[in-house]
Amino acid sequence: MADGITWYDILGVLPGASAWEIQQAYEDKAGLLRPQLIAGAPPAVVAAASRAQGILDAARRVLGDPADRERYDLAAGIQNRGGGLAGPDSYPSEPGWDTADFGFVAGRPGADVLAGLMLLADWLAPHPRVPGRIAVPDVRGLFYSVCFEVMGRLGLRLTAVRLTEHPMPVDGLIVGQSPRPPARLHREDGLTVQIWHPPARPPQGGQP
Repeated sequence: MADGITWYDILGVLPGASAWEIQQAYEDKAGLLRPQLIAGAPPAVVAAASRAQGILDAARRVLGDPADRERYDLAAGIQNRGGGLAGPDSYPSEPGWDTADFGFVAGRPGADVLAGLMLLADWLAPHPRVPGRIAVPDVRGLFYSVCFEVMGRLGLRLTAVRLTEHPMPVDGLIVGQSPRPPARLHREDGLTVQIWHPPARPPQGGQP
C-alpha cells in the first residue's frame, strides 16, 4: 500500500490470515482494553481506549466478513485478479461513502469518537496521495507497535514518552501526540507520542 496502514496492520496479522487468526488477534488486543485495566486511568486514557476499541471493531468487521474482506483487499491492492488493480467505489472524503463499508458500528456514544474514527478511516483508505509534506495522522487510540511501523513507512522519526512508571509488559496505547492534525511534516521530521500501559500489579502479600 501507499503511505497508510491497513486493517491487517491494526490487528497485527498478515493478509493471508485465517478467520480464526483474525478473531484471535482481535481478542488479544481487545483484552488490553478490559475495563479492569482502564479503571482509574486519566480521562485521556479512557478516551483513547474507547477510540482503540472502535478501531479494533472496525478491523474485525471488515476482515471477518469474507465479502467485505475481498472488497477491501481489491481496493487496497492486496489482491490482484489479473486484470489490474480494482479501484474502490468511494473514499471517506468523497460523496457517496457509507460508513458500513469500513465496518463502523452505529450507536457508539460520542460524536467526537465517530468523527475521529471517520478521519482515521480516511487515512486508512487506499487512495493516491500528493507528494510533498506529510499530513500528520491522528494516532491516538492506536497501539504503539502499529504506530511504530507506520511512522517508519512514512519516514517520520518517532519519539515515545512513557506515562506509566511501572508498566505491565504489554503493548502500549497511544493517548497523546505532538504535533496533532492538521499539522504537516517533512520526511525525517519527528512525531512525539505519549504511551500509556496498564500499571503492573504488585505481588500479593509482598511475596515474590
